Amino acid sequence: MSTPHARTETLRRLRAATGRLATAALTTLDSDYAWFRALPAQERSWVGTVAQAGIDSFVSWYADPQHSQRSATEVFAAAPTELTRSVSLQHTLSVIRTVVRVVESHSDEFASPGAERDVREAILIYSREIAFSAAEVYARAAETRGAWDARLEALVVDALVRGEVDEGLPSRAAALGWKPGPTLVMVGLTDGTLGEVQSAELRRTIRRAAPGALVGIHGDDLVVIARGDDDHGALTTHLLSSFGPGPVVIGPAAVTLVEVARATRAALAGVVAAPAWSIAPRPVSADDLLPERVLVGDTMARERLIAIAYDPIVRAGGALADTIATYLDCGRSLELAARTMFVHPNTVRYRLKKVAHMTGWDVLSTRDAHVLETAFALGRLRDSTHTPL
Repeated sequence: MSTPHARTETLRRLRAATGRLATAALTTLDSDYAWFRALPAQERSWVGTVAQAGIDSFVSWYADPQHSQRSATEVFAAAPTELTRSVSLQHTLSVIRTVVRVVESHSDEFASPGAERDVREAILIYSREIAFSAAEVYARAAETRGAWDARLEALVVDALVRGEVDEGLPSRAAALGWKPGPTLVMVGLTDGTLGEVQSAELRRTIRRAAPGALVGIHGDDLVVIARGDDDHGALTTHLLSSFGPGPVVIGPAAVTLVEVARATRAALAGVVAAPAWSIAPRPVSADDLLPERVLVGDTMARERLIAIAYDPIVRAGGALADTIATYLDCGRSLELAARTMFVHPNTVRYRLKKVAHMTGWDVLSTRDAHVLETAFALGRLRDSTHTPL
């Protein structure tokens, strides 16, 4: 144990050596760590500020060990909060180890005779305090950043749900790590009412399957917007278990935020409309629910259904549109449609197959016939001069 006189003398020498120790620490960082050399000038100055503050704080702590926690915490108050984004906790601990090593290596120079052991023990104790303080600072920064990201995510998803893609939305989405590209949109129901802890765990589960996914919980609706360049089928399978009972709807293919907004709105409308199709698969595409979405007042579905299942057939000309309309109006009977049109049933069958090849909708299939029947009813209403649609 050093005497009070030796401690006072050591403290005087320490105060005189702080600048030299900080310079030595920065020189060691520059020579030992490539990540430090690669930092921009501003970030390097922040690290230098922390190193200098760490040495000054050790001097203050050595003078009054009772204030160890306060002194250690003040080291990181010397640098801006952006430091935790620019320099990882692992690198910060490397800075701390380097500063401690430099101070320890010079301890014989500033320790008064007989106080060498006391100084080394003080350095070891203080290094523990400063390491705990670093962990606390980064944990607090992560918590604050997590809360901010959660609020920002809620704003972005809410804007997509409403279809409000303004000029600022891309930058807000980019701040969450989203970038334009093939995007999977899935909407379904949550598994009952979720508390804060359950919601956080659900988000973690989803992001393990789809890193960077945007997740929104709107009442009972769970909205997942996941970027993925790989097979969306495999991703869909992984995400499906995150939804509660009931329909799960996949939005149309999307790349840009405008398309993602449309896909999100289509999928939300699909969740509302899905009960009208009792044997709908799970998950089901929003485009496969176009007739049901029309029934719940989805104008986007009405326009899309006409565009893909009515207009192409009408534009093809010939007798295709008349044949489809007659076949549907005759209760989907080939023989009755043929007699009504005064043609052979094989002629009707040929024309129906030609429509299936052209549009992908096979009127001989019960489900496809329902889709085409709805599309033709809407198309004829639109084309009527008496019924605005």
